[in-house]
Amino acid sequence: MFIGLFILNMNAFSQDPNFYIFLCFGQSNMEGNAKFQPQDTTLNSRFQVLESVDCPDLGREKGEWYTAVPPLCRCHTGLTPADYFGRAMIANLPENIKVGVINVAVGGCKIELFDKDNYQSYVATAPDWMKNMIKEYDGNPYGRLVEMAKLAQNAGVIKGILLHQGESNTNDSIWPQKVKGVYDNLMKDLNLKPKDVPLLAGELVNIDQGGACASMNKIIATLPKTIPNSYIISSSGCTGIPDHLHFTAEGYRELGKRYAAQMLTLMGYKIVNP
Repeated sequence: MFIGLFILNMNAFSQDPNFYIFLCFGQSNMEGNAKFQPQDTTLNSRFQVLESVDCPDLGREKGEWYTAVPPLCRCHTGLTPADYFGRAMIANLPENIKVGVINVAVGGCKIELFDKDNYQSYVATAPDWMKNMIKEYDGNPYGRLVEMAKLAQNAGVIKGILLHQGESNTNDSIWPQKVKGVYDNLMKDLNLKPKDVPLLAGELVNIDQGGACASMNKIIATLPKTIPNSYIISSSGCTGIPDHLHFTAEGYRELGKRYAAQMLTLMGYKIVNP
């Protein structure tokens, strides 16, 4: 019994209250579509990523922390809002605070892929190219997100959730309820309190960029009516690419900074370095 208590105490003391962890999930824009550039690869050990898949070519293993340089999702993904979210966070937080992200995203997926109880039926009808991405999470992206989040809770404290998803659910009026189902399951499975863990949801490529799914932003805007502790991150002015679905690298940088600005405001910090 003494040994068990000793191990329990060791685990308790290993959690750093100054290590702020954020869960990121969604489809291709959260996965990261733009090629990252040299300016995106500078190192700062205060910003960490918990690798959610094995990436031998990058020298990374699933479940291990690394200094956050792209790709932050899977091994061959691109720049994501999470990159500049983390950079902006550490630029405005006290020096003793670290930031960690966990990014589990699948291009082209509906929110149904993250439905804990019904994801199998969605996967069964998914195209082969998507199934190949899903396989990297052992067939269950939600399960992998929870697995990594529980591991992360041994190191720090989950402070928020970042979502960018909706293109594949365009005009789905019950999307907010579906997102709430995912959010509620995360709260339960990770023993989190909704009042302590805000959900930030980014708009899709905006109408001002000719966004092909911009009509979905009206539905995304209603999310706070369903999840009280949720906030919408504007994509207005965030540049898109010619497919009208994805952002440019600069668009991702700006969107990531906006996620950070909202989170910092909720935490009561002044934004000194925009």
